[in-house]
Amino acid sequence: MSEWHVVWVPDRGRWGPLPDDGVLGVRDLPGAVAGIGLGAGDPVFVAPDGTVDRDLLGYVRSAEFRSLERESKRNYATDTRPLLTFLSSRGVVWREATRQDLRDYRHWRCDAPENPERIGGTKWNREAAAFTKLFKWGKVDPLPVDVSLREDRAADSVSSRVSWLTPRTWGLWSDVGLRGHTRAGISAPGWESRTELRNTSFVQLLLSSGLRRQEGGALLTFELPVQRLRYGRYVHGRVAGALTRAKRSRTFYASVDSVGQVESYVESERAWAVRRAQAAGRYDRLPVLRLVTQVTHGLKPKVQWVDANGVAGEQELSRLGWRERQWLFLEGPDGPEPAWLWLTEQGLPMDPERWNGVFRGANLRCESVLLTAEERKIDREFRLAEVRGKSPYATPHSCRHSFALYMLVLLNELFESRYGLTKKDRRDFAVLFGDPWWLVKTLLGHADVETTKRHYLAPVAHLQLESILAAAEDDAEERDIGDLDGVFARLARESEGIQDVDAILGAAS
Repeated sequence: MSEWHVVWVPDRGRWGPLPDDGVLGVRDLPGAVAGIGLGAGDPVFVAPDGTVDRDLLGYVRSAEFRSLERESKRNYATDTRPLLTFLSSRGVVWREATRQDLRDYRHWRCDAPENPERIGGTKWNREAAAFTKLFKWGKVDPLPVDVSLREDRAADSVSSRVSWLTPRTWGLWSDVGLRGHTRAGISAPGWESRTELRNTSFVQLLLSSGLRRQEGGALLTFELPVQRLRYGRYVHGRVAGALTRAKRSRTFYASVDSVGQVESYVESERAWAVRRAQAAGRYDRLPVLRLVTQVTHGLKPKVQWVDANGVAGEQELSRLGWRERQWLFLEGPDGPEPAWLWLTEQGLPMDPERWNGVFRGANLRCESVLLTAEERKIDREFRLAEVRGKSPYATPHSCRHSFALYMLVLLNELFESRYGLTKKDRRDFAVLFGDPWWLVKTLLGHADVETTKRHYLAPVAHLQLESILAAAEDDAEERDIGDLDGVFARLARESEGIQDVDAILGAAS
């Protein structure tokens, strides 16, 4: 009876049907929620007795919490709920929590053998940050936990969970997981996927650009890059600052092939979904629709629109968050159609987090094809390494990790083989243009090269890539610089966390 719960304020138009006589005596629940200052995505903490905690409601409405991104709000609230339950089980109100309470809670979360769901250091540090923000806002003194103190942080924290697949392994994962191929490399009987081109196009775009899930998943149709670079193999575009973690717009680069695949999706699958949605009148029933009248050019492009009531508005393109972007429509030959690039089968904008489900389905498909029935019975986290190695596993962020790995290896290969630079020449080149780490940092949009090394490339930072590349060389002058499969295979054998098709197919055989 000490369990706390969190409910979330729905987005506008997604409340669903509400009773005519209201909810708990409130006839206009969305209006009442907005009237007390809660917005879409805000958490509401419900105490074990079913009441809404007023103090925590004030915290959610505070400037400290409101400044967080929506995903951070969800993470912080989700992390705080178990602590509230733990304190309630002790009969302790959260404002009266002590350092001993938090030490006991940390022991249970991280170390207690009786806890079957213990967490690691990275997760604890995130939770400690959430608790610190809450206790500071509540003016609890002394602070029960302070993430700025070394003793309140975990020593075993790692920067990120890196998941890399080599280019060939991405091909296997896409063929089996997204295209429905069998182990023999042919389409499975009865395989049907009405979103195959959409899914494969999204993966290829992220793989060739290093965009994050939200950055690539919230693109508008007129933001697809079209400006080719000097030799025509890559195009470049701009990702809006509102979609990035740093809140700064930046240039991104994508291969011509990946953009061409996206364009094929726009002209086929996407166009068909739009026509069906128009015929069904889905766009006419949307609660918010802004018809774009103009997109200006220049250093700070603006989007101008008119809403359903005829009210005009405008905003800088770089300042439009992903939810506002879903409201933008363009006038098409058969009526308004979404400016949002990636659509569901129903022709509606696809929320960026829904890509997690697409990747999850592809992972399960790979397991069903590449693992035996007995191997699939065991949850992935409990499988032996050789069993996990039989089936590729990917997430949207794996695309970004793999992009970083590919660019690092390619740039090192270029420096070593194409330019034939000596160590002194490399130092001079690095001063002028930056070394591979710096260039990858720029492509990923990081502010600091150390962030790149720490978050994305740590598993191979110790490998002395120059030695690996040198050992892989036969004749630098005669070898094609584009043939990197041998380098990646060697890298996968000698480091942890890199999935390569040789290991997968070898394990499967």
